[in-house]
Amino acid sequence: MKGRALVWYAAYGSNMHLDRLTTYLEGGRPPGGRHRHPGCRDPRPPARSAPLLLPGTLYFATESQVWTGGRAFYDPDADGQLPARVYLLTVSQFSDIAAQEMYRDPGEDLDLTEALRQGRARLGPGRYETLVCAGRLEGSPVLTFTAPWSSTDVPLNAPSAAYLRHIAAGIVAAHGWNARRTAAYLAACPGAAGRWPVAEIEALLTESGAATAAPGDPADRRRIR
Repeated sequence: MKGRALVWYAAYGSNMHLDRLTTYLEGGRPPGGRHRHPGCRDPRPPARSAPLLLPGTLYFATESQVWTGGRAFYDPDADGQLPARVYLLTVSQFSDIAAQEMYRDPGEDLDLTEALRQGRARLGPGRYETLVCAGRLEGSPVLTFTAPWSSTDVPLNAPSAAYLRHIAAGIVAAHGWNARRTAAYLAACPGAAGRWPVAEIEALLTESGAATAAPGDPADRRRIR
């Protein structure tokens, strides 16, 4: 695929917030962040965004240099469903966002051939250096990045309150879940399970003033193929 071709980038961590994704597109330091992102060659906003449920699970491991505590990772081989937000971007934009997540300099389009044919492609040994193609949505591939290991192959690490609040608010905003449903989901994720009770996560959302919605929002039923 060439630079102007369109793909869906599936964000499942802090990039579920458009304002944070914008720092990867336009460059800059996100609120509370320690690292300034150089930005993309094409800084335009996504053409569209939508909520999406990915097959697999969300888990927390390693140590975030931005948030402290565990980072969010996607295990596509595990049971379950992961609420994400997809953004319609060009291949060049997706490549530059992926490069910044990998602590690489943006500027070159990724070769997506292996990821599209095999479902994933390992570009390096570190976190967020494995591309995953989770399927297609409206004819365009759904791509994201995660670690090369699975949720059972790495020591888990509980996320910080600030990071968990950010992810929880992103789920509420994208999927229309209420605070209790969002908290119950995150409290069951490996790394957070046993460390973050449902009530404490719900309190994080209440304190942040995140909007709530009734469970079972129609957006919740969007699926990839």
